[in-house]
Amino acid sequence: MQWQAIIDFDGTISRRDTTDSVLQRFAAPGWEEIEAEWTAGHIGSRECMARQVALLRVSPDVFDTFVESLEIDWAFAAFVHLCQHHGIPVTVVSDGLDRTIRRIMRKAGLGDLTIIANHLESIGGDRWRLDSPHADPSGGCASGTCKCRVASNLSRPLTLLVGDGRSDFCVAAQADMVFAKNSLVSHCRENGIAHRPFTVFSEAISLLEGVLADTVVPEEHTELKDKIDG
Repeated sequence: MQWQAIIDFDGTISRRDTTDSVLQRFAAPGWEEIEAEWTAGHIGSRECMARQVALLRVSPDVFDTFVESLEIDWAFAAFVHLCQHHGIPVTVVSDGLDRTIRRIMRKAGLGDLTIIANHLESIGGDRWRLDSPHADPSGGCASGTCKCRVASNLSRPLTLLVGDGRSDFCVAAQADMVFAKNSLVSHCRENGIAHRPFTVFSEAISLLEGVLADTVVPEEHTELKDKIDG
């Protein structure tokens, strides 16, 4: 079975949104007003984060020490190992910050995972800049990391998405299987997207074991059933 796994980071792997944690700790006043513009739909996440990152005031060593204190779901490593045991490549795809994700993954012993995210660059002293190398060049997607574009560039025919929020909404409609938590559950229900809800990765492990045993294919997802049966 030629699965590939695309896994969101903030709020999915991490216990809380790490970008928000960084901004709350180190950003100058004004980042919350920018967040409100994004929440209201006036700007996209790419513009939102670029403007917020410009407000960070923290040296690289202090930044790294802080993010290494942030926690991930303890069962995520076991989920990764299950994927690897079955030859399923795992890609962490996030609209968050690559430096944060890499530091946390290294500390968890998962530094070899492929990570696709916005690039956080130190530009000297306590100042930072955001680049988005995985944005949609056509401008059709306002996210810093266009997960649909990333998914389309991966090679396996069956995609498992594991996610939790707004940055996963678009790619959820394209994935062959969705493990969803938080607001992604509501989005899938409202839009008729086949999904399996979970709250922690210990539950996601059971869901994946079922998929691999061909026991939890959603009835309404007939195309996926045909692929697996074929």
